[in-house]
Amino acid sequence: MTTSSGPQARPHRSLGTIDAAAIGAGAMLGAGVFSVFAPAAVGAGAWLPVAIAIAGLVAYCNAVSSARLAARHPEWGGAYVYGTERLGEMWGFLAGWAFVVGKVASCAAMALTFAHYVLPGWEKPAAVAAVVVMAALNYRGIRRSTLVVKILVLAVLATLASAVVAMLFSGRLAAVAEVEGLGPWPGSFGLLGSAALIFFAFAGYARVATLGAEVREPRTTIPRAINLSLTTVLAVYMVVGTGLLIVLGRESLITSQAPLVDAVLVSGLPVLAPVMVAGAAAASLGALLSLLLGISRTTAAMAADGHLPRALGRVHERFGVPHRAEFAVAGVVIALVLVGDLTSAIAFSAFGVLVYYAITNASALRLGPEENRPPLMAPLGGLVGCVVLVCSLPLPVIGLGAVLLGSGMGLWWVRDRLGHRPN
Repeated sequence: MTTSSGPQARPHRSLGTIDAAAIGAGAMLGAGVFSVFAPAAVGAGAWLPVAIAIAGLVAYCNAVSSARLAARHPEWGGAYVYGTERLGEMWGFLAGWAFVVGKVASCAAMALTFAHYVLPGWEKPAAVAAVVVMAALNYRGIRRSTLVVKILVLAVLATLASAVVAMLFSGRLAAVAEVEGLGPWPGSFGLLGSAALIFFAFAGYARVATLGAEVREPRTTIPRAINLSLTTVLAVYMVVGTGLLIVLGRESLITSQAPLVDAVLVSGLPVLAPVMVAGAAAASLGALLSLLLGISRTTAAMAADGHLPRALGRVHERFGVPHRAEFAVAGVVIALVLVGDLTSAIAFSAFGVLVYYAITNASALRLGPEENRPPLMAPLGGLVGCVVLVCSLPLPVIGLGAVLLGSGMGLWWVRDRLGHRPN
């Protein structure tokens, strides 16, 4: 098959606002909405809606910064490009490294979640198959991928709507006393640690920023798409998370392996349980597809600058996608699926994306007045929020994340000292 041998092959600008918003929503409405509320409730308890609000507020600040930066730098790479242009090469590399490492863990989490719902007992083979199929869709071009994402997003929204209707008809949503007020104060680390986990589920809102080279009229399309997808998903998360807390109660939610399935069973509609399973599978695949899109584009941007092997930056002449980067990312995800587990993948992904968005906000602070600079509270609030949330994660996660980020920075330093700076 013919591929590009040089820079003449360019990505295709084919995404409109709805297309781009669907990619962001597809990444956010992934396995997170079906699985994140139970572990988050462990730390937050009945304060879960507050944790959702904190995560949403940090996400909104980040979205404003991401939208303004993406409009100024409509290229593949997201914060890797922003950090390089606004803060310096080292910070750009750190952002790209954190994004790739964290989001590869997210891909593994999405694939494993799909497998747990669809083929329990055969999780590893099913997860590997999901990665292979989604990578193959991405290889054929982003228009095909976006169509699949739209279908999956609609399926997930229909599933969640069914769950909310079931909870409403159960009559338990009216019994707010089921949550026994807000309960005891969970402590700052409990509440903020839960918000950090929930932020993992929100993190797809800026996926479109990493696809800036494939968006039509990026200066207007990117901000609109990010705001549209984030606002929609925040409302969905608040409704679903609060509903689960009230219908199941704190203790049942904390111990639930499949909260939405348990919710429809408690609501007296067991016929909807298979619908919840199918929705979880669709959500996981939609998130996996969107994540593979974003990671491969950031990898290609770093490769084009010489921070990763330059062969990974090649663009397919016919399909306009960084096909070698996609193959490489899929291979690493498959390796993690085979050796990793779901819980650690989620926590570690939260660490990576929070570091990534901290650099995004720091980059936004460097925008000038003539560059449609966001209000100061957005990038400042996002930066402080990301730092606080990342420090609220479990210490083993912080330690491992620091080691991997340090390893990446060590590689960058060696290349710099040896004079292998990108041309």
